[in-house]
Amino acid sequence: MSRLTYVGIFIVGIVIFVAVFAPFLATHDVTVQNLELRFAEPSAQHWFGTDALGRDVFSRVLFGARISLQVGIIVVGVSAVIGIFIGSIAGFYGGWVDKILSGYVFNVFLAFPGLLLAIAFCCFLGAGLKLIFSFSYNRLVGYVQVMRGQVLKVRNTIFVRKRQGFKQGNMRILFTHILPMRSSPYRSIVSRHGRSRSF
Repeated sequence: MSRLTYVGIFIVGIVIFVAVFAPFLATHDVTVQNLELRFAEPSAQHWFGTDALGRDVFSRVLFGARISLQVGIIVVGVSAVIGIFIGSIAGFYGGWVDKILSGYVFNVFLAFPGLLLAIAFCCFLGAGLKLIFSFSYNRLVGYVQVMRGQVLKVRNTIFVRKRQGFKQGNMRILFTHILPMRSSPYRSIVSRHGRSRSF
């Protein structure tokens, strides 16, 4: 691996360590307010200063890392699993299934900026877990497109035809042979989405 890879692993390791041990590393209670110390400058007592309500910024950054990691992992996990499944089905079976999913449903969502869609979902559905759902749906289209394209490349190959000739089920061929063989692109996109969502 290159030096940049090691640097990236080191940085991610620090973020994970900070997120896991935030309760032990925090120097102050993140909910305690002290209006007399509003917008205090960094000092030995408050390393990153304080916010508008006098809360310690350093402690809030530590606990914020936990939320970022949780949202990133859940969003990428949910959107990747569902998107890979839908994209694989659309690419393998084609026909009206592919036409509805790729030609109508997801093209409509591609017409709008992803962040704008997420904000719209939050306005209609509210925050909390529904916010995670909105981000997951936003990422879903990318996984569907990637997997659909990968499956389309190999669905008519001799390898797949032979498997069908051996009376193997389509779902078994798809998830046992095709997906593992075309795994590189979606590993790359999972990694990219995970970085952008977490940080």
